[in-house]
Amino acid sequence: MPGPPVIVYPPSPTGGRRVRADGEILGLAYSLTDLVEFLRRAGLEGLDEYDVTQSPLIEWRGGGPYVSVEGAP
Repeated sequence: MPGPPVIVYPPSPTGGRRVRADGEILGLAYSLTDLVEFLRRAGLEGLDEYDVTQSPLIEWRGGGPYVSVEGAP
C-alpha cells in the first residue's frame, strides 16, 4: 500500500521544511500558508491551513505541523 502522496520533511537549520509530492520537490515551506500554496500549485486545491494539519494525504516527518526547528511548538 503506497504512503501519503505528500511528505513534509523535518525543519532545516533555516526553519523551512522541504515538501515533496509524488516524488517531486515542491519547495521549502516556512509556514502552513506556504504548504497550502505548494499543494494548490500541485493540483491539490481546496485545502486550507487547518486541512493540511489533519489530512491523511500528508506525512509529517520530524514532528507535526507545529514543530519548529528547535523542536518546540
